[in-house]
Amino acid sequence: MRRALANRSLVLGLVLTVFFTGMALISLIWVPYDITQMHIADKLHRPEAAHILGTDHFGRDIFSMIMVGARTSIAVALVAVGIGMGLGVPLGLWAAARKGSLIDELIMRGNDLVFAFPSLLIAIIITAIFGASALNAIIAIGIFNIPVFARLTRSGALSLWTRDYVLAARVAGKGAARISVEHILPNVTNLLIVQGTIQFSLGILAEAGLSYVGLGAQPPVPSWGRMLADSQTMISFAPHLAIFPGLAILLTVLGLNLLGDGLRDLFDPRLRRGRE
Repeated sequence: MRRALANRSLVLGLVLTVFFTGMALISLIWVPYDITQMHIADKLHRPEAAHILGTDHFGRDIFSMIMVGARTSIAVALVAVGIGMGLGVPLGLWAAARKGSLIDELIMRGNDLVFAFPSLLIAIIITAIFGASALNAIIAIGIFNIPVFARLTRSGALSLWTRDYVLAARVAGKGAARISVEHILPNVTNLLIVQGTIQFSLGILAEAGLSYVGLGAQPPVPSWGRMLADSQTMISFAPHLAIFPGLAILLTVLGLNLLGDGLRDLFDPRLRRGRE
């Protein structure tokens, strides 16, 4: 615990992550103003006592929009990372257990194929078929996350298959699947946690980017990327419309990246020994 508190990246990243996650959770039960109601008479107000971050071109409270937008961005990124981890980790364990086989080759070449198509292109294809929505953004980002976790898991697992305890488990008659679950997976969990925080931050960026070009969450569902898109024609006379959602994206991604760096330093024994 003392070592964790001494890690500034971990502490700052955790504070930022908890702040925006808490904001998203609070928005489930309370927001300062109803974002579904338009008040044209109050449009484009700058930050003031009644609206601490100002109002948008429909008179909606920007702070309330950012709170609900946090819920949208975090939910999309979290589910997308869950999809990538839920499918990528088993594939990586399977490939490592069958190293050099046809299964291993098929899984890795499939990963290469997915990497050849950026998440934005995958989203465009999915949107052209099924229409733009937050669900399709989740699918697009999730598909892109699968090979990330598959490669990481396979890489970490390969170095463990030669360890003595794994060889002892094989001599004891345990199959590859059981060894992967009981001995390999627990020892790559730290890697997956760190990578998960990084992919989470990238997922938030991807969701904002997809919403910015109209492929993510659709109105009336608020999204930080959609708020940036709506503000681009008014930034010269109402810069607060872009500044505050942009800062929300920046600080959330920064917090998650710092959290990932801090966890990596905490989990990596070599870095730990270096500091001690």
